[in-house]
Amino acid sequence: MSDLTLDPRAASFDLQHVVSELAAVRQRWREAQQRSTEPGGRELPSREALSDIVKGLRGALFPMRLGPSDLRQESEDFYVGHTLDSVLHGLLHQVRLELSYAARHDASQSEAKVDAHALHIVRELAHALPHIRELLDSDVTAAFEGDPAARSVDEVLLCYPGIEAMIHHRLAHRLYALGVPLLARLVAELAHAQTGIDIHPGATIGAGFFIDHGTGVVIGETAVIGQRVRVYQAVTLGAKSFPTDADGHPVKGLPRHPHVHDDVVIYAGATVLGRVTIGKGASIGGNVWVTHDVAPGAQVTQARSQRDESVAML
Repeated sequence: MSDLTLDPRAASFDLQHVVSELAAVRQRWREAQQRSTEPGGRELPSREALSDIVKGLRGALFPMRLGPSDLRQESEDFYVGHTLDSVLHGLLHQVRLELSYAARHDASQSEAKVDAHALHIVRELAHALPHIRELLDSDVTAAFEGDPAARSVDEVLLCYPGIEAMIHHRLAHRLYALGVPLLARLVAELAHAQTGIDIHPGATIGAGFFIDHGTGVVIGETAVIGQRVRVYQAVTLGAKSFPTDADGHPVKGLPRHPHVHDDVVIYAGATVLGRVTIGKGASIGGNVWVTHDVAPGAQVTQARSQRDESVAML
Protein backbone atom coordinates (compact mmCIF):
# COMPACT_ATOMS: atom_id res chain seq x y z
CA MET A 1 0.00 0.00 0.00
CA SER A 2 1.13 3.57 -0.62
CA ASP A 3 2.48 5.51 2.36
CA LEU A 4 1.41 8.80 0.78
CA THR A 5 -1.02 10.85 2.88
CA LEU A 6 -3.46 13.03 0.99
CA ASP A 7 -3.44 16.65 2.12
CA PRO A 8 -7.03 17.44 3.29
CA ARG A 9 -6.77 20.82 1.64
CA ALA A 10 -6.09 19.13 -1.69
CA ALA A 11 -9.24 17.01 -1.27
CA SER A 12 -11.66 19.91 -1.10
CA PHE A 13 -14.97 19.14 -2.86
CA ASP A 14 -16.18 22.74 -3.07
CA LEU A 15 -19.24 21.71 -1.04
CA GLN A 16 -20.47 25.25 -0.48
CA HIS A 17 -20.97 25.62 -4.22
CA VAL A 18 -22.59 22.16 -4.57
CA VAL A 19 -25.00 22.80 -1.68
CA SER A 20 -25.93 26.19 -3.13
CA GLU A 21 -26.59 24.73 -6.57
CA LEU A 22 -28.70 21.90 -5.13
CA ALA A 23 -30.76 24.47 -3.19
CA ALA A 24 -31.36 26.39 -6.41
CA VAL A 25 -32.50 23.24 -8.25
CA ARG A 26 -34.89 22.37 -5.41
CA GLN A 27 -36.29 25.89 -5.45
CA ARG A 28 -36.96 25.75 -9.20
CA TRP A 29 -38.67 22.38 -8.83
CA ARG A 30 -40.89 23.55 -5.99
CA GLU A 31 -41.90 26.68 -7.89
CA ALA A 32 -42.68 24.62 -11.02
CA GLN A 33 -44.78 22.21 -8.96
CA GLN A 34 -46.44 25.04 -7.00
CA ARG A 35 -45.06 23.68 -3.75
CA SER A 36 -44.81 25.68 -0.57
CA THR A 37 -41.47 27.40 -0.04
CA GLU A 38 -42.27 28.38 3.53
CA PRO A 39 -40.09 26.85 6.25
CA GLY A 40 -41.72 23.81 7.81
CA GLY A 41 -41.63 20.08 8.35
CA ARG A 42 -42.02 17.17 5.97
CA GLU A 43 -44.96 17.45 3.56
CA LEU A 44 -45.17 13.84 2.36
CA PRO A 45 -45.33 10.43 4.02
CA SER A 46 -42.07 8.60 4.70
CA ARG A 47 -41.21 5.32 3.02
CA GLU A 48 -38.97 4.43 5.96
CA ALA A 49 -41.75 5.11 8.47
CA LEU A 50 -44.19 3.00 6.43
CA SER A 51 -41.68 0.15 6.39
CA ASP A 52 -41.59 0.13 10.20
CA ILE A 53 -45.39 0.40 10.40
CA VAL A 54 -45.92 -2.55 8.03
CA LYS A 55 -43.38 -4.60 9.98
CA GLY A 56 -45.39 -3.95 13.14
CA LEU A 57 -48.69 -4.80 11.44
CA ARG A 58 -47.20 -8.05 10.11
CA GLY A 59 -46.19 -8.95 13.64
CA ALA A 60 -49.61 -8.07 15.03
CA LEU A 61 -51.33 -10.18 12.36
CA PHE A 62 -49.04 -13.20 12.87
CA PRO A 63 -47.40 -12.68 16.28
CA MET A 64 -45.95 -16.16 16.78
CA ARG A 65 -44.54 -16.37 13.26
CA LEU A 66 -43.68 -12.82 12.19
CA GLY A 67 -43.41 -11.18 15.61
CA PRO A 68 -40.38 -11.13 17.96
CA SER A 69 -38.35 -14.32 18.10
CA ASP A 70 -38.66 -14.53 21.90
CA LEU A 71 -42.43 -14.01 22.06
CA ARG A 72 -44.42 -16.58 24.04
CA GLN A 73 -48.07 -17.46 23.53
CA GLU A 74 -49.09 -16.22 26.96
CA SER A 75 -47.84 -12.76 25.95
CA GLU A 76 -49.46 -12.64 22.51
CA ASP A 77 -52.35 -10.34 23.37
CA PHE A 78 -50.12 -7.92 25.26
CA TYR A 79 -47.66 -7.81 22.37
CA VAL A 80 -50.41 -7.33 19.78
CA GLY A 81 -52.06 -4.54 21.79
CA HIS A 82 -48.79 -2.75 22.51
CA THR A 83 -47.62 -3.07 18.90
CA LEU A 84 -50.90 -1.86 17.42
CA ASP A 85 -51.00 1.12 19.76
CA SER A 86 -47.55 2.14 18.55
CA VAL A 87 -47.89 1.49 14.82
CA LEU A 88 -51.41 2.90 14.49
CA HIS A 89 -50.30 6.17 16.08
CA GLY A 90 -47.39 6.18 13.64
CA LEU A 91 -49.77 5.46 10.77
CA LEU A 92 -52.06 8.27 11.94
CA HIS A 93 -49.22 10.76 11.46
CA GLN A 94 -48.49 9.43 7.96
CA VAL A 95 -52.17 9.58 7.01
CA ARG A 96 -52.34 13.18 8.24
CA LEU A 97 -49.39 14.04 6.02
CA GLU A 98 -51.06 12.63 2.90
CA LEU A 99 -54.41 14.23 3.63
CA SER A 100 -52.82 17.58 4.43
CA TYR A 101 -50.81 17.44 1.23
CA ALA A 102 -53.93 16.64 -0.82
CA ALA A 103 -55.91 19.43 0.91
CA ARG A 104 -53.32 22.20 0.60
CA HIS A 105 -55.28 23.90 -2.23
CA ASP A 106 -58.73 23.18 -0.76
CA ALA A 107 -59.87 25.97 1.56
CA SER A 108 -62.79 23.84 2.82
CA GLN A 109 -60.40 21.32 4.39
CA SER A 110 -59.51 22.75 7.79
CA GLU A 111 -56.84 21.20 9.99
CA ALA A 112 -59.58 19.88 12.28
CA LYS A 113 -61.31 18.16 9.34
CA VAL A 114 -58.04 16.61 8.19
CA ASP A 115 -57.34 15.33 11.70
CA ALA A 116 -60.84 13.84 12.05
CA HIS A 117 -60.61 12.19 8.62
CA ALA A 118 -57.18 10.75 9.40
CA LEU A 119 -58.43 9.28 12.67
CA HIS A 120 -61.43 7.74 10.88
CA ILE A 121 -59.16 6.09 8.30
CA VAL A 122 -56.82 4.57 10.86
CA ARG A 123 -59.72 3.33 13.00
CA GLU A 124 -61.29 1.70 9.96
CA LEU A 125 -58.03 -0.02 9.10
CA ALA A 126 -57.68 -1.26 12.68
CA HIS A 127 -61.21 -2.69 12.63
CA ALA A 128 -60.45 -4.40 9.30
CA LEU A 129 -57.39 -6.28 10.62
CA PRO A 130 -59.31 -9.42 11.73
CA HIS A 131 -60.83 -9.73 8.24
CA ILE A 132 -57.44 -9.12 6.65
CA ARG A 133 -56.00 -11.91 8.80
CA GLU A 134 -58.76 -14.27 7.63
CA LEU A 135 -58.04 -13.43 3.98
CA LEU A 136 -54.33 -14.03 4.53
CA ASP A 137 -55.09 -17.37 6.20
CA SER A 138 -56.96 -18.35 3.03
CA ASP A 139 -53.96 -17.29 0.92
CA VAL A 140 -51.59 -19.34 3.07
CA THR A 141 -53.88 -22.37 2.84
CA ALA A 142 -54.13 -22.01 -0.95
CA ALA A 143 -50.35 -21.90 -1.25
CA PHE A 144 -49.89 -24.95 0.95
CA GLU A 145 -52.53 -26.96 -0.89
CA GLY A 146 -51.38 -25.79 -4.33
CA ASP A 147 -47.65 -26.45 -3.97
CA PRO A 148 -46.51 -30.07 -3.48
CA ALA A 149 -43.13 -28.75 -2.29
CA ALA A 150 -44.69 -27.01 0.72
CA ARG A 151 -44.22 -29.03 3.89
CA SER A 152 -46.33 -26.89 6.23
CA VAL A 153 -48.40 -23.75 6.38
CA ASP A 154 -45.70 -22.26 8.59
CA GLU A 155 -43.11 -22.77 5.85
CA VAL A 156 -45.44 -21.01 3.42
CA LEU A 157 -45.91 -18.03 5.73
CA LEU A 158 -42.23 -17.69 6.56
CA CYS A 159 -40.70 -18.37 3.16
CA TYR A 160 -43.01 -17.69 0.23
CA PRO A 161 -42.61 -14.34 -1.55
CA GLY A 162 -46.19 -14.58 -2.80
CA ILE A 163 -47.46 -14.52 0.78
CA GLU A 164 -45.18 -11.62 1.65
CA ALA A 165 -46.62 -9.73 -1.32
CA MET A 166 -50.18 -10.53 -0.28
CA ILE A 167 -49.65 -9.37 3.31
CA HIS A 168 -48.63 -6.02 1.90
CA HIS A 169 -51.41 -6.04 -0.68
CA ARG A 170 -54.21 -6.82 1.76
CA LEU A 171 -53.08 -3.85 3.89
CA ALA A 172 -52.41 -1.59 0.90
CA HIS A 173 -55.76 -2.35 -0.74
CA ARG A 174 -57.61 -1.35 2.42
CA LEU A 175 -55.66 1.92 2.62
CA TYR A 176 -56.41 2.53 -1.07
CA ALA A 177 -60.14 1.98 -0.49
CA LEU A 178 -60.05 4.30 2.53
CA GLY A 179 -58.75 7.17 0.42
CA VAL A 180 -55.00 7.34 1.00
CA PRO A 181 -53.62 6.08 -2.33
CA LEU A 182 -50.09 7.40 -1.82
CA LEU A 183 -49.64 5.48 1.43
CA ALA A 184 -51.18 2.43 -0.24
CA ARG A 185 -48.73 2.69 -3.14
CA LEU A 186 -45.78 3.03 -0.76
CA VAL A 187 -46.83 -0.15 1.06
CA ALA A 188 -47.21 -1.97 -2.27
CA GLU A 189 -43.82 -0.79 -3.49
CA LEU A 190 -42.13 -2.07 -0.33
CA ALA A 191 -43.34 -5.55 -1.30
CA HIS A 192 -42.37 -5.00 -4.93
CA ALA A 193 -38.81 -4.17 -3.90
CA GLN A 194 -38.58 -7.20 -1.62
CA THR A 195 -40.26 -9.84 -3.79
CA GLY A 196 -40.26 -8.69 -7.42
CA ILE A 197 -44.07 -8.96 -7.37
CA ASP A 198 -45.82 -5.77 -8.50
CA ILE A 199 -49.45 -5.56 -7.37
CA HIS A 200 -51.17 -2.20 -7.60
CA PRO A 201 -53.08 -1.52 -4.37
CA GLY A 202 -56.23 -0.80 -6.36
CA ALA A 203 -56.45 -4.40 -7.62
CA THR A 204 -59.33 -6.36 -6.08
CA ILE A 205 -58.27 -9.91 -5.14
CA GLY A 206 -60.54 -12.55 -3.64
CA ALA A 207 -59.76 -15.12 -0.96
CA GLY A 208 -57.39 -18.02 -1.52
CA PHE A 209 -55.04 -16.28 -3.96
CA PHE A 210 -51.77 -18.12 -4.65
CA ILE A 211 -48.77 -16.66 -6.46
CA ASP A 212 -46.31 -19.51 -7.06
CA HIS A 213 -42.63 -18.47 -7.25
CA GLY A 214 -43.76 -14.94 -7.93
CA THR A 215 -40.88 -13.06 -9.54
CA GLY A 216 -42.05 -10.78 -12.34
CA VAL A 217 -45.79 -10.96 -11.61
CA VAL A 218 -47.57 -7.69 -12.49
CA ILE A 219 -51.21 -6.97 -11.58
CA GLY A 220 -52.71 -3.66 -12.63
CA GLU A 221 -54.82 -1.17 -10.72
CA THR A 222 -58.27 -2.09 -12.03
CA ALA A 223 -57.78 -5.86 -12.18
CA VAL A 224 -60.49 -7.91 -10.48
CA ILE A 225 -59.54 -11.42 -9.37
CA GLY A 226 -61.98 -13.93 -7.94
CA GLN A 227 -61.50 -16.65 -5.35
CA ARG A 228 -59.03 -19.55 -5.45
CA VAL A 229 -57.06 -18.13 -8.38
CA ARG A 230 -53.49 -19.29 -8.95
CA VAL A 231 -50.83 -17.51 -10.99
CA TYR A 232 -47.19 -18.37 -11.65
CA GLN A 233 -44.07 -16.30 -12.15
CA ALA A 234 -43.84 -13.61 -14.85
CA VAL A 235 -47.63 -13.39 -15.31
CA THR A 236 -48.93 -9.96 -16.35
CA LEU A 237 -52.50 -8.80 -15.88
CA GLY A 238 -52.10 -5.49 -17.67
CA ALA A 239 -53.74 -2.84 -19.80
CA LYS A 240 -53.94 -3.14 -23.57
CA SER A 241 -54.33 0.57 -24.32
CA PHE A 242 -54.78 3.88 -22.56
CA PRO A 243 -57.65 6.17 -23.64
CA THR A 244 -56.47 9.77 -23.88
CA ASP A 245 -58.15 13.12 -23.38
CA ALA A 246 -58.23 16.03 -25.82
CA ASP A 247 -54.67 16.97 -24.85
CA GLY A 248 -53.35 13.46 -25.41
CA HIS A 249 -52.98 12.65 -21.71
CA PRO A 250 -54.04 9.19 -20.44
CA VAL A 251 -57.50 9.15 -18.83
CA LYS A 252 -57.01 7.79 -15.34
CA GLY A 253 -59.30 5.52 -13.34
CA LEU A 254 -61.09 3.72 -16.20
CA PRO A 255 -61.36 -0.10 -15.98
CA ARG A 256 -58.54 -1.33 -18.21
CA HIS A 257 -57.24 -4.54 -16.65
CA PRO A 258 -58.55 -8.14 -16.76
CA HIS A 259 -61.44 -9.57 -14.77
CA VAL A 260 -60.40 -13.06 -13.67
CA HIS A 261 -63.17 -15.24 -12.28
CA ASP A 262 -62.95 -17.97 -9.61
CA ASP A 263 -60.73 -21.05 -9.87
CA VAL A 264 -58.63 -19.80 -12.79
CA VAL A 265 -55.01 -20.93 -13.26
CA ILE A 266 -52.58 -18.74 -15.22
CA TYR A 267 -49.22 -20.37 -15.94
CA ALA A 268 -45.75 -18.84 -16.13
CA GLY A 269 -45.09 -16.06 -18.58
CA ALA A 270 -48.70 -15.57 -19.66
CA THR A 271 -49.80 -12.03 -20.53
CA VAL A 272 -53.46 -11.03 -20.26
CA LEU A 273 -54.18 -7.50 -21.47
CA GLY A 274 -57.18 -5.23 -21.46
CA ARG A 275 -60.60 -5.40 -19.80
CA VAL A 276 -61.09 -9.01 -20.86
CA THR A 277 -62.95 -11.64 -18.88
CA ILE A 278 -61.35 -14.97 -17.97
CA GLY A 279 -64.22 -17.28 -17.15
CA LYS A 280 -64.53 -19.46 -14.07
CA GLY A 281 -62.25 -22.50 -14.06
CA ALA A 282 -60.34 -21.49 -17.19
CA SER A 283 -56.67 -22.37 -17.63
CA ILE A 284 -54.22 -20.06 -19.41
CA GLY A 285 -51.06 -21.83 -20.55
CA GLY A 286 -47.49 -20.59 -20.25
CA ASN A 287 -46.28 -17.73 -22.47
CA VAL A 288 -49.75 -17.19 -23.96
CA TRP A 289 -50.75 -13.67 -25.00
CA VAL A 290 -54.47 -13.11 -24.32
CA THR A 291 -56.37 -10.02 -25.47
CA HIS A 292 -59.87 -11.52 -25.77
CA ASP A 293 -62.42 -13.08 -23.43
CA VAL A 294 -61.91 -16.70 -22.40
CA ALA A 295 -64.95 -18.90 -21.77
CA PRO A 296 -65.50 -20.63 -18.42
CA GLY A 297 -63.58 -23.90 -18.20
CA ALA A 298 -61.63 -23.24 -21.41
CA GLN A 299 -57.98 -24.18 -21.82
CA VAL A 300 -55.84 -21.70 -23.75
CA THR A 301 -52.41 -22.94 -24.80
CA GLN A 302 -49.75 -21.33 -26.93
CA ALA A 303 -50.34 -23.71 -29.84
CA ARG A 304 -54.12 -23.29 -29.74
CA SER A 305 -53.81 -19.51 -29.45
CA GLN A 306 -51.56 -19.38 -32.51
CA ARG A 307 -53.93 -21.67 -34.44
CA ASP A 308 -56.94 -19.52 -33.53
CA GLU A 309 -55.14 -16.38 -34.66
CA SER A 310 -54.21 -18.06 -37.97
CA VAL A 311 -57.82 -19.06 -38.59
CA ALA A 312 -58.96 -15.52 -37.80
CA MET A 313 -56.60 -14.15 -40.44
CA LEU A 314 -58.06 -16.33 -43.24
